[in-house]
Amino acid sequence: MISKDVKTKIVKDNQTHPQDSGSPEIQIALLTERINLLIKHFGTHKKDFGSRNGLMKLVGQRKRLLEYIKREDFSRYEKLIKKLGLRK
Repeated sequence: MISKDVKTKIVKDNQTHPQDSGSPEIQIALLTERINLLIKHFGTHKKDFGSRNGLMKLVGQRKRLLEYIKREDFSRYEKLIKKLGLRK
């Protein structure tokens, strides 16, 4: 679970304009944070297969949003990938 303070910081860091609260960039950043938290969770709870299914759904959702940004504006996609450190 992402705390309210962390979520607010992520939203502020990824806003495209001051009133922005749900652009694809923000959604991808929030999904990435949730995915990272779940990956840490699996370090200690290796047999938690229910949460693993949820993780796969989050990864798929993030992938679809990334494909959307890539299709609409490739420069935004590249900037976001670099900022979040998703591709090596």
